[in-house]
Amino acid sequence: MTKEDIIKHLTGTVFNAIRHVADVDKIETYVIGGYVRDLLLNKPSKDIDIVVRGGGIAMAEKVAAKLGGLKVSVFKNFGTAMFKYRDLEVEFVGARKESYQRNSRKPIVEDGSLQDDQNRRDFTINALALSLNKETLGELVDPFNGRKDLENGIIRTPLEPGITFSDDPLRMLRAIRFASRFGFKIEAETFEGIKANKERIEIVSGERIVDELNKMIMADKPSMAFKLLEVTGLLQIILPELQDMKGVDEKNGKKHKDNFYHTLEVLDRIVPFTDDVWLRWSAIFHDIAKPVTKRYDNKLGWTFHAHNHVGQKMIPKIFKRMKFPMNDKMKFIQKMVYLHMRPIVLSEDIVTDSAVRRLLFDAGDDIDSLMTLCEADITSKNEDKVRKYMKNFKVVRRKLKEIEEKDKVRNFQPPVSGEDIMEAYGIKPCREIGDIKSAIKEAILDGEINNDKEQAYELMLKLGKDMGLTLKKDDE
Repeated sequence: MTKEDIIKHLTGTVFNAIRHVADVDKIETYVIGGYVRDLLLNKPSKDIDIVVRGGGIAMAEKVAAKLGGLKVSVFKNFGTAMFKYRDLEVEFVGARKESYQRNSRKPIVEDGSLQDDQNRRDFTINALALSLNKETLGELVDPFNGRKDLENGIIRTPLEPGITFSDDPLRMLRAIRFASRFGFKIEAETFEGIKANKERIEIVSGERIVDELNKMIMADKPSMAFKLLEVTGLLQIILPELQDMKGVDEKNGKKHKDNFYHTLEVLDRIVPFTDDVWLRWSAIFHDIAKPVTKRYDNKLGWTFHAHNHVGQKMIPKIFKRMKFPMNDKMKFIQKMVYLHMRPIVLSEDIVTDSAVRRLLFDAGDDIDSLMTLCEADITSKNEDKVRKYMKNFKVVRRKLKEIEEKDKVRNFQPPVSGEDIMEAYGIKPCREIGDIKSAIKEAILDGEINNDKEQAYELMLKLGKDMGLTLKKDDE
């Protein structure tokens, strides 16, 4: 990209307003970081970081006023301010230098020069700055050859990697995220710096780690990030359950597949079909219990019995430790882990209406997500086997649609309620009521009766009679 091309990008409404304020007040002003990196990569960016030699807050307020009195959010403790203009988010900060204490990633901040500000950046490709002042508009300030690293696809720290990562260990995850996002290579010394400082990740809050992991998992090929987490030793600290899946055991000449690499393949396979970060996490967690359920059977070979059930129980503990949200997102992943084998079992055999009804009932509104996960889970090297599974999955999907339209069993409640039963027999809550409701539900799922109140009520009468219950006189 030429300087003329760069200047064209720096003459929009927001940049013109910034330049006007900067030149009137005679303040050195630069756009820095991710916006510059993405501009040179010809990628769109909605986040604009502005660094000024002076007060960033004061400039933000003046620019916001010039743009029509925009609301400014001020963060005095950090010396930053930001506003939104249409689809852009613009943040201002005064140039500063930072120093760190051993037990915290929160820096001690002092006023500094542009060079100081670039020194504190995480990577050379994020330390690039473009002048916004009229006389020097579009001039690139690049003290660490970041543009060359950008062209060569290199992730490198501006200063000595050990210092960079020890000061702020979150940068180790950011290095891996950027390498995965752009398909870049982490420079050798920088890579060794991550390995040497991996234990420092323990001072970073779980929420910040999860935020980085979520960004990694939303990449076009997220497996790359998890492979880097593994080889640097970070995965063992952050998510040891996934690390434990790596490796292949052999006994009597029989091996099982490497469940770590299988999981990453499933993750990559699901990417084209969903932007739901939690469904992508379900791909990561679907076989998480295989290491703890692995057994060798002389007749069957390697088995992982009930790994779906055990995995479902493991999820809350993992979520709590990692500071994932302990809410419906966790329950969704538990459901995906628990049910992920059901459609695959269906696809191996004759697809009966009863089995499809039960799957639809248990999965509810998440049935489409479950099917997407299961289709991604078919990673066999046997192409004929894959074709058979995928063909049968189409049958399962068709039957799901047909049965839902006909029987309405998704999220259904038994058409006869506990109150209906108590009213009919003049009884109080008891075990028989639950037994009747359960029998009606099973009859509907098995296709013995339709999902309507009339047929369900008739069955209730028969069941009640068999149990020795007596109808109230007005129901006789």
